[in-house]
Amino acid sequence: MTTGLEVPLDPKVLEGLPQPPTITHQSSKDFIIDPRENILIYCEAKGKPHPSFSWTRNGTHFDVEKDSKVLMKPSSGTLVIDISGEKAEAYEGIYQCTARNEHGTAVSNNIVIRQSRSPLWSKERKEAIMVQVGVSLVLQCRPPAGLPPPIIFWMDNNFQRLPQNTRVSQALNGDLYFSNVLLDDTRNDYICYARFPHTQTIQQKQPITVKVLDSDPSGERRPSFMAPPGQSSTQMALRGGVLELECIAEGLPTPEVSWYKESGDLPSSRMSFHNFQKTLKIADVMEADAGDYRCTAKNSLGSAHHIIKVNVKAAPFWISAPRNLILAPKETGILTCRVSGDPKPQIAWSVNGVPIEDSPKDMSRKVEDDTVILSDVQTGSSAVYQCNASNEFGYLLANAFVNVLAEAPRVLTPPNNVYQVITNNPAFLDCASFGSPIPTITWFKDSQTSILNRDPYVIHNNGTLEINVAQSLNSGKYTCIASNNLGTRENHVYLEVKEPTRILAQPEYMVVQRNRKAVFECKVKHDPTLIPTMNWLKDNGELPDDERFLVDTDSLTINDVTEEDEGTYTCVMNTTLDQDSASAMLTVVEATPTPAIVYEEPDPPTDLELTDQRERSVQLTWIPGDEHNSPTQKFLVQYEDLLHQAGVWHNLTEEEGTKTTAHLDLSPYAYYSFRVLAVNHVGYSRPSQPSRQYRTNPAAPDVNPTDVHGVGTEHNNLVISWKELTGLQSNGPGLQYKVNWRQKDVEEDWSSETVANASKYVVSGTPTFVPYEVKVQAVNDYGNGPAPEAVEGYSGEDVPMSAPESVQVLVQNGTLAEVHWEPVLTSVVRGRLQGYKVSYWRERSLHQAEAQQEEQQVLAFSGNRTDGRLPGLKPYSLYTLNIRVVNGKGEGPPSPNHNFETPEGVPGPPSFLHIKNTNMDSLTLEWGPPQDNNGRLTGYTLKYQPVNSSNELGPVEEMVFPANETTVILSDLKYSTRYKFYFNAKTIKGSGPTITEEAVTIMDEAGIDPNPDVGVSEAMKSNQVDLATQGWFIGLMCAIALLILVLLIICFIKRNKGGKYPVKEKEDAHHDPEIQPMKDDDGTFGEYSDTEDHKPLKGSRTPSNGTVKRDDSDDSLVDYGEGGDGQFNEDGSFIGQYSGKKEKDTHEGNESSEAPSPVNAMNSFV
Repeated sequence: MTTGLEVPLDPKVLEGLPQPPTITHQSSKDFIIDPRENILIYCEAKGKPHPSFSWTRNGTHFDVEKDSKVLMKPSSGTLVIDISGEKAEAYEGIYQCTARNEHGTAVSNNIVIRQSRSPLWSKERKEAIMVQVGVSLVLQCRPPAGLPPPIIFWMDNNFQRLPQNTRVSQALNGDLYFSNVLLDDTRNDYICYARFPHTQTIQQKQPITVKVLDSDPSGERRPSFMAPPGQSSTQMALRGGVLELECIAEGLPTPEVSWYKESGDLPSSRMSFHNFQKTLKIADVMEADAGDYRCTAKNSLGSAHHIIKVNVKAAPFWISAPRNLILAPKETGILTCRVSGDPKPQIAWSVNGVPIEDSPKDMSRKVEDDTVILSDVQTGSSAVYQCNASNEFGYLLANAFVNVLAEAPRVLTPPNNVYQVITNNPAFLDCASFGSPIPTITWFKDSQTSILNRDPYVIHNNGTLEINVAQSLNSGKYTCIASNNLGTRENHVYLEVKEPTRILAQPEYMVVQRNRKAVFECKVKHDPTLIPTMNWLKDNGELPDDERFLVDTDSLTINDVTEEDEGTYTCVMNTTLDQDSASAMLTVVEATPTPAIVYEEPDPPTDLELTDQRERSVQLTWIPGDEHNSPTQKFLVQYEDLLHQAGVWHNLTEEEGTKTTAHLDLSPYAYYSFRVLAVNHVGYSRPSQPSRQYRTNPAAPDVNPTDVHGVGTEHNNLVISWKELTGLQSNGPGLQYKVNWRQKDVEEDWSSETVANASKYVVSGTPTFVPYEVKVQAVNDYGNGPAPEAVEGYSGEDVPMSAPESVQVLVQNGTLAEVHWEPVLTSVVRGRLQGYKVSYWRERSLHQAEAQQEEQQVLAFSGNRTDGRLPGLKPYSLYTLNIRVVNGKGEGPPSPNHNFETPEGVPGPPSFLHIKNTNMDSLTLEWGPPQDNNGRLTGYTLKYQPVNSSNELGPVEEMVFPANETTVILSDLKYSTRYKFYFNAKTIKGSGPTITEEAVTIMDEAGIDPNPDVGVSEAMKSNQVDLATQGWFIGLMCAIALLILVLLIICFIKRNKGGKYPVKEKEDAHHDPEIQPMKDDDGTFGEYSDTEDHKPLKGSRTPSNGTVKRDDSDDSLVDYGEGGDGQFNEDGSFIGQYSGKKEKDTHEGNESSEAPSPVNAMNSFV
């Protein structure tokens, strides 16, 4: 099945490609014209060849050439109708534009042209209305029906609006309601005015006279409703429109009105109250707004209720409009026209403007309600299809062409492009193409013939080749080939992977005495093929423009530093691809003071005088004060505006220390006072005495407000904001702001509103997220400011309407998947597209039948992307995901849940490996399956080898077991031998991590029956304890103890005689702190030493500090006993030499990691 293929905009590609017509611009469906202006009806279209245009009026052909008043623009269907000297009514009607070429026909909407009307008020004679105090009253307006309807307001003879409040208010129909009348309501100039917007005319009704009598006043009473009457009423609203509900009550005292929705809460974000709570307005009506609304009128005597039943209907609106299709011959495509509305819209299809049922029969075309299926299309069957969805409240019309093309591939990416990236960053190589059928893209590198479609390469749907983490070995020439059944095209690009820029020697923190020199170094390493640029910053800004700052290739020197030079200095090294930076602080301290002249700040200037007084300038002169041994550097002139900011002094200008005169430019409408301060190296003087006051005359504003913005805060408004002018900038009294706005790219006049004492204005009732032009002009009593510049803004956003479609998941491996989707239409985003949010979770392992849903994970992909990667997945699992669209307002609805499965991976380590039933020549191994199978287990691999007393490894034995076994008995083992075991599990993807364990077979003569559940260290302990219970061992220990006692007696006797005993002679002969161990040749014992535990193993080297280091050779393993995992070749065989170390700890007692031998056993008990 084929979706839309977009024709590229490149003129070179478009040249020679046929394309059916597409309507690009047309007038709105309902077009109200001004009879004083020419009629302009838009109809623009594109196509290849360029389409011709024709019009119908009221369903019949409109011959443009026969009417001299009608002109059709060249190469366009836009009509210009000159109605000067003619009646505009003659051109009212329903217009429709047709654009056609040899490949199809497109039609516009029905454009209804109506003339705006502002009929006169019928003359009537009004008698004075006589009412008693306290009764209710309605003054009817009943304006003439206009097109569009007029805006109603009540005024008096002086054109002043009549005051309104909770007692007196204007209804939605324009009538003026009095809940109760007062004597003050007597007047003879109640006048209803009607303003007609299109013609900009205002008409007034005859004045109404009201006389309030006090002869029979009405008493207090409970509230009752004047409008709408009765206890209930019904009102209908359209989806997306504005719902206005009104309740006006009478009573004495004046009742208060409140609102409540019986079937739910009022939509607080979209509702507002008007007309003193008597009108409830709900914007952007939704289906959920239907229901019963209760308005309650209440005063001190009681209350009254009225129920308004609201029904919400909907004109047709798009769920998914049909999209253009480009198909190759023999392909199949689908056009969908999905709409919704209430009542349900009727869908009618047309082909080239002709109803599909009246068009020639086409066996390759099948219509199923809102879908047209095109099968096995043929060359020459291009056409434009129209979908018309309508109900009683409106219609939608969409054109979608089907263009049947047979085009060989074209590569749109320029040839020999060079892409440069920094090491470890992603690289994207483009291969944009066009063709019909859609070309298949393949990539090759250098002279290799294999396709790049595996790690680290990823080919995206648009043909782009991604290298996620680029390395230097990825540099080279890449070739992309675009091919379909009509041909093949190739393109070459080049990738250069550069070394990153790095700062090797960073600047250091410095403390420098004032007037000394500071030097910051910054040495950088960068790729030699990139041109570097070194920049220095001070406090994240540019360096001062001072000749004391000297910038070299790798250093910054500051001569004669001052306190102003203190701050943070940053060196920034930039290349065309990356940058690096480093910072250091400079602190300036005072040098050791030496006796010198006392310096002080100057005295304030005196005798300020104003001369050469003009409209916007004046000249100020003064006499300098004493400098106190430090020359005056400058004078600072300040002003105070007594009219706008009394008591606040502002800097106005500076003058050199040698001058005593300043020319001051002034603003209109200000009461100035001036003062002067002198500045030398020490500091500022005290301010001078203020000058006399100088006043300037008002004038029109010179500037307009700045920081003008147009941003919507709700989906149906536009907030225009600006920075207000200061009092000094107002230039005169009566400062106001004229706010102008209009929708961009729409033929309409500027709307405007003038406000005062405000920094924003809210435009309501705007379409959702459309561009506007806004401008703000300053106005005062003396005129307008300069013409303001227009600024572009956007009305408010709303949450997206729909979710992405065509969600697909491409599983890369057991832990990574790619998700792809079609981007949503701009019209349903309803705001600035921020990106897409993918939610996914693991339902269960494929081993499990029941779901064990894990915590949901969320990944956000910014921008208008159509794909993303889901890392960190678990192999052999079932996952579920959905996608939402995100804009500035929030998230849209989720797409339907999509399931996918991850393939198998290597398993985790077995859950345990226990050694039991250790005997002289056999033992039993038990194990548990991995906690994470990550697939279907195919079996287990066991390898084991003996370890002799010097920690050397013997030959490796290997055994393989099926997946359903959990125990094995190993026989034919050597007695009194330590064995090391390596055990792992396997799936079809390979072997998982290895776990290790050790055990020792017992000695022949010991007859040990160890605890079957202990590990290797406990087994060794058990061996040593059991030796002590043997008779031969007890006898041997007694003999040794007797021998030692005899030796001690002899030593004691010799010592009393002043001689030395043999052990002492040995201590004197050996300065090494290690004492000689027992000698096997003469059977004598030296003193026991544990140094055997600290000797390095074979093949290792011992440094001077006595610690054992791992051999530097490449084939050495992790030190034995330090928890390192065994290493295996790809075939699973063990590599390297077994080695290890043991550092004695006081908590270990005399335990040894060596295999127990009789000699070692005796040593452990000495």
